[in-house]
This record gives sequence, C-alpha cells and structure tokens, in this order.
Amino acid sequence: MKLYTSKVAPNPRRVHIFLAEKGVEIESVEIDLGESQNLDPDFVARNPLGRVPVLELDDGAYLAESMAICRYFEETHPEPPLMGIDVRDKAMVEMWNRRMEFEIMAQISGCFRHTHRYWEGRIPQIPEYGELCRKTVLERMAWLDGELADREFIAGDRFTVADITAFTAISLGRIPKIRIAEELTNLQRWFDAVRARPSVG
Repeated sequence: MKLYTSKVAPNPRRVHIFLAEKGVEIESVEIDLGESQNLDPDFVARNPLGRVPVLELDDGAYLAESMAICRYFEETHPEPPLMGIDVRDKAMVEMWNRRMEFEIMAQISGCFRHTHRYWEGRIPQIPEYGELCRKTVLERMAWLDGELADREFIAGDRFTVADITAFTAISLGRIPKIRIAEELTNLQRWFDAVRARPSVG
C-alpha cells in the first residue's frame, strides 16, 4: 500500500493529518505538482483527473479523493474515531465536514486559484470570482467564530475530520492573504489548538 501525495497541497495534507491521528504509517510517493508530475501518463493511469492524493491498495486498486481515503482508514483503523461514534454523531461530523468543505475550503481555494499568479496559464482565471470567494470566506469565518464560542472543536467536544478540513483550508489561506481577523478570538483559539497537535507538525 502506498500514498501518492504532495507536501504543498491541502487535500493530501488532510490525509496525512488523519493518518497521523490514527497512528498509521504507510509508504508515500511525492508528486511534484510544480513540475506537473500529476499529468504524467503513469500518474494519470492511477487517477484520470490527475489529482492527489491517490491511495494504491494492496490488491492494485486505486482510491482517489481525500475523504474517500480517510473513510477507508476510519474503517480499517477505527481508533481513535475521527468520523463519529454512533449514527447521530457520524451524521453531525459529516454535516460539519461538508460545511467546512463548501463554506471554507471551496472559497479559499477559489480565491487562490483565481487571484494567484501560480495559476496563471494553468487555468482560466476570473479575478472577480476570486475576490467574491475572498469576501464570502471572510463572512464564513466570522460565522464559524460564533459557532466556536461554546465548544472546543467544530463538530463538538472531540477532534474530528471536520477540524482537519477547516484547518488545512485556513492554512492555505495564507497564500492568497486570507487571515483570521483579530476580533475572531474563538476561531484563533481553535486554530492555535489544532496547530499545536503532534499530527499537524
């Protein structure tokens, strides 16, 4: 089993943090996105969309998409649970993880892709859309700050995959200069606590 990954990309980082929380170690193969190794025929044969991460299973099958990979390891290594405990809890974690994907990660990614020079010539950029994403995510971060006023983690009183998703997204925000506003003290407290976890270092 091996994981095709990239140190600079947020979705592979989600998987790496997830595995570290589980105490799972697997072989990793670094894919250089700057050199477009993800578009090499050998890699595209593993994932036709040319994206990392990709997990190569022992039977030769390939599993793409970060949350699908996390789900695989949640089932094969259930402790500690990062995707919920019982039916209700699993649904709540799923709800919050999806919110973090749509309301935080997608907006920061959209801003990065449509305003940063790294993407010039790689994708058609629409700067106005990127700035709309910036405005939207700043509003969503203020909303999330309010949600964190009475709990330690995003989905409740335990660290879950929703925290991993939000943390990797907000960390990516430093590139397009999206920061946690000074007045968002609950969000900053949460971010600092997650950043201090051994799995993140």
